[in-house]
Amino acid sequence: MKLYTYFRSSAAYRVRIALNLKGLKYDAVPVHLLRGGGEQLQANYVKMNPSGLVPTFQDDFITLTQSMAILEYLEDEYPEVPLMPKDSAGRARVRELAQIVACDIHPVNNLRVLRYLVNDLGLSEEVKTQWYRHWIVGGLDVLEKHLARDPSAGPLCHGYLPTIADCFLVPQVFNAQRNGVDIAAYPNIARINAACVEIPAFVAAHPSNQPDAE
Repeated sequence: MKLYTYFRSSAAYRVRIALNLKGLKYDAVPVHLLRGGGEQLQANYVKMNPSGLVPTFQDDFITLTQSMAILEYLEDEYPEVPLMPKDSAGRARVRELAQIVACDIHPVNNLRVLRYLVNDLGLSEEVKTQWYRHWIVGGLDVLEKHLARDPSAGPLCHGYLPTIADCFLVPQVFNAQRNGVDIAAYPNIARINAACVEIPAFVAAHPSNQPDAE
């Protein structure tokens, strides 16, 4: 197994958590998103991942480039440590929570979007940060309401064991806090994040514990 990763990429962070929770060994290949205009945009990498993004995951004869697809693949191929509930309703709920992060929050705060705002549209760093906080606060508001209303939410996003939803929540909280968003306004998110970051698999996946950390 090989994971092309960047220490601060939330999408790569999700995959690292899942690999660690499942106890799977992998080779981490750092791809620096800022150095030299972005190593992810070099021809040899784009040939492997046409999106020019991280992560890229390789296992045997498959190459996958979307974090949700990677986590679903890991769940199917290595089910010994499940990251999805057994019941269909529970599985749908976990996917829903993960997709709030993956589809509603993360895309508009992706590095390439933020770069476009500054480099192409000429927005200031202050306005860029305002953009970031606007969309992440709105997304966290929605995520908090989902967690607050659903009795399936336990100490973690869904009950007592980590699921794919937790793999998505924790990196998004990390990015929010790194950009000055106070998560105290979201008691369920804050509670779940606090529980997760004490789990060894999450600790090992943290950006500060990666070989390419700066």
